[in-house]
Amino acid sequence: MSALDALDERQRQAASVLRGPVAVLAGAGTGKTRVITHRIAHGVDTGAYSPARVMAVTFTAKAAGELRGRLRALGVEGVAARTFHAAALAQLNFFWPTLAGQPAPSIIDNKVRMLGQVADAIRLRPSTATLRDIASEIEWRKVSMLSIEQHATLGRSVSGVDATQLAELQRGYEALKDERNQLDFEDVLLACAGMLEAEPRVAASVHEQYRHFTVDEFQDVSPLQNRLLELWIGDRHDICVVGDASQTIYSFAGAEQRFLLEFERRHPDATVVRLETNYRSQAPILSAANALMKGRPGALELTPAREQFATEPPTVTAYDSERDEAEGIAASISAQIAEGISPADIAVLYRAHAQSAALQQALAAEGIATTVLGGTRFFSMPEVRQAILAIRAAAVAPVEQGFVPAVQRVLRELGLTEEPPAAGGAQRDGWEARRAILRLAEEAGPEATLRSFGDALMARAKDQHEPTMRTVTLSTLHAAKGLEWLHVHLAGWAEGALPISYATSFESIDEERRLAYVGVTRAARTLSLSWSRSAGRGERAPSRFLAEIGTTGRGTGILRETPPLASRGTRPR
Repeated sequence: MSALDALDERQRQAASVLRGPVAVLAGAGTGKTRVITHRIAHGVDTGAYSPARVMAVTFTAKAAGELRGRLRALGVEGVAARTFHAAALAQLNFFWPTLAGQPAPSIIDNKVRMLGQVADAIRLRPSTATLRDIASEIEWRKVSMLSIEQHATLGRSVSGVDATQLAELQRGYEALKDERNQLDFEDVLLACAGMLEAEPRVAASVHEQYRHFTVDEFQDVSPLQNRLLELWIGDRHDICVVGDASQTIYSFAGAEQRFLLEFERRHPDATVVRLETNYRSQAPILSAANALMKGRPGALELTPAREQFATEPPTVTAYDSERDEAEGIAASISAQIAEGISPADIAVLYRAHAQSAALQQALAAEGIATTVLGGTRFFSMPEVRQAILAIRAAAVAPVEQGFVPAVQRVLRELGLTEEPPAAGGAQRDGWEARRAILRLAEEAGPEATLRSFGDALMARAKDQHEPTMRTVTLSTLHAAKGLEWLHVHLAGWAEGALPISYATSFESIDEERRLAYVGVTRAARTLSLSWSRSAGRGERAPSRFLAEIGTTGRGTGILRETPPLASRGTRPR
């Protein structure tokens, strides 16, 4: 069976071109990861690629782990599927001892602490929050490839720290790092790029090692990452980039969609394939998404591939207050669960972390457990670490009652009960985590043993392949990118919240629009949007994006608005 057999016509077209520059413009839900992995597998199967000569670059360790896992499932081992930083750090650690005669510098784990020490030395007293903002500004400067002097000419200030003080802080920060022989996260990319530029033998070695490059989420590359990529490739042209300009939501961190949008101009011989068949969402949801991005640079026109279910168009509900909104969303989710929908298939997405507290409280009041993305990762939870250690320890003794009962016994000894604790606390979080491990055991197959299961859990932890928790997911729009749920509730679609209050320029409003687009395209079956008329003592208007969806949908009933709520506690009709 060919690696191309499981692909549709456009996907097959993208995966079958193995040489020369290739740009895959992949809309939300169009199967970009499938294309990436099947293209590499096809190259290996046909002998065009040697796995050890392939580098697949992405932006998160979780995404890199998913790439490795999917390639393994296709029978491909040995491909370097890494983040930009992991690939650069590996090269630094390999070449630095030869070039400098000593190990590579260590990586600092906390910019804020070091910046605080520098601030004390120059008699500044910024708050911890301000120091975090300064750290973010340093990161943006470096990935934008600006010197401290160039950055100072921009006149940017941070929370009361003016451009002159900011430059002084940065110079002190760099001097302290040099004194301690340390690098920060961005220095890893800068140092690797500098090494490749200054040392021809290093560049030649890297060019010999890696012949074929694939870059996922190419709309998110920064100038520094793009420069490093160019140095890795050298004078070759075997590069495949995959991305969607409509999902550029990290401009604040230095991402520039122009590298994707201008790829064809910079590579006139490039093969460009547009993936616009969406395998995730129902047609009314895609209509809303298309309306949001109509006329925007690089926008794709998504069309549904799935069989259409009997679903209503997305709905908009207006509430009197944020508390009403949280309670209304919780009541709607409670009704969905009562209808038989699994909590794991439901998500509530919002613009800012601060919005999660009221939602957690309202859902807990309904007895609904939640998982907040961006919180403690599954395999970092003490209950999970404890369970893995206990399962591996139990593997030493003979198992008499069978594999699944043995896992169940271990988890019961650690606190797993038949009935869950009340929602909204650490005890319930731990219970849900242990229950997820038991479900993995039940799905492990007849050949599983405690030893093999413990090893499998360790491998999942390494790849950050987290199991599905049977909880409702709460997430910011940023953290939700790349994920999907059957039923999505989008909260806080009001002016000042989405777009957020400090987004005032055309570019920043466009970034907020792309965030809205990401939120809409996370939904497969149903989509509910809501907003509140007041926040504290201030009055709010509905988000301009609601009007755009409604007015650019050519009157097709993309959205219907429910009447205002009379008072707090009233449920939406």
